[in-house]
Amino acid sequence: MKWLKRKDEKLNKSSIEEEQAETLTQLGNELRILREKQSLSLDEIVGLTRIPRRLLHAIEVGDLNDLPEPIYIQGLIRQFADTLGLKGAEFASNFPVGSQPVSLQNRWKPKPITELRPVHLYLLYVFVIICSVKGLSQLLNQAALEANNGQNLQQVQKNSDLTTDQLQAKNMEEIQIGSSTPEVQAVEIGVTLKSSSWIRVVADGKTEFEGVLPKGTHRSWKATEELTVKTDNAGGVLMSVNQQQPKQMGQAGKAEEIRIAAAKIRS
Repeated sequence: MKWLKRKDEKLNKSSIEEEQAETLTQLGNELRILREKQSLSLDEIVGLTRIPRRLLHAIEVGDLNDLPEPIYIQGLIRQFADTLGLKGAEFASNFPVGSQPVSLQNRWKPKPITELRPVHLYLLYVFVIICSVKGLSQLLNQAALEANNGQNLQQVQKNSDLTTDQLQAKNMEEIQIGSSTPEVQAVEIGVTLKSSSWIRVVADGKTEFEGVLPKGTHRSWKATEELTVKTDNAGGVLMSVNQQQPKQMGQAGKAEEIRIAAAKIRS
């Protein structure tokens, strides 16, 4: 009876291994075809799943000898299928694991890789978020600074244009004022006494001289607005205006007063 029982167990084990090998070949082929359709290499799948390349290759070619216990194979198939966009759990359930107990000391020892625990993932997410917020903040600040600089530049250009226009207008105004304002030429008189005479000279409202000048005396005065010359003997005084030919102020023995305004010359 014991011999029959052992024989049945051996047959069941052989049957399960054949089914596993056949199923693995079929599933591995489907995964390979889907991977190639997505233009993904095995090395890229390694980076996404953290599964060693030799195990992924063994799944695709249906090589049970290079794979761990069936229960682990099913997990590898599930992770492989999830990466390719399939429903991994449903896809991997097609692989039979049998009733073999899982040995704690199995023959497959995965290469040590960095294990990401939930707390590590959380810290990684926080780091990514902080970096993203910081980068976005810098971009926004840079954009605001560029916009502000652009506005300042436009304002400076506007002020510069305005200042230029104002200066031009002011210059034109000064030119117009200068061209329309007449220039005043100072007036100058000179007197030469033919005989002793009393004379009073008022320049721009101020008395410059008043008294008797003897015969032969020559004097001159200037004013910017008006000169007034008064004498009690007009016939004895020769007067010249702005160095012109002198003329007698009037008749001898008679008083005479002459006012001469400064000439206004327009440019």
